[in-house]
Amino acid sequence: MAATDTTPDFDSLTVGDVVAERTVELSRDSLVRYAGASGDFNPIHYRDDVATSVGLPGVIAHGMLTMGLAVQPVVDWSGDPALVEDYQVRFTRPVVVDPAEGATVTVTAKIGQLDAEARVARVDLTTTFGGETVLGKSQVRVRLT
Repeated sequence: MAATDTTPDFDSLTVGDVVAERTVELSRDSLVRYAGASGDFNPIHYRDDVATSVGLPGVIAHGMLTMGLAVQPVVDWSGDPALVEDYQVRFTRPVVVDPAEGATVTVTAKIGQLDAEARVARVDLTTTFGGETVLGKSQVRVRLT
């Protein structure tokens, strides 16, 4: 696992540092594209009638899509996706994608813990939609130099 020139220096990090922030706009088109790429054609991701029939407020983004867009800022910050050793989340709320307005998801990545011996940073993600957290206990472990 070789670090790149853009890999952050472990020794320059402090717990609480915000290392990445991103806002992502999702549309119904985004969901269709993701469904095609992932093979997940569950109609709750494209049909309001089906989504509401199972108790959802409307069409929702795929959980794995939300999880993937949340970790991407950390991958970009690290400079090498192979440096991500572990990524875990708990799905807490759905991202409802309005047919006209879509959905805006924001991600803030903050250093939560530093393991000097292993040279691993735990990056805590705050992922929100409509002012509410949609991924709980969202943590990425990144091995740095």
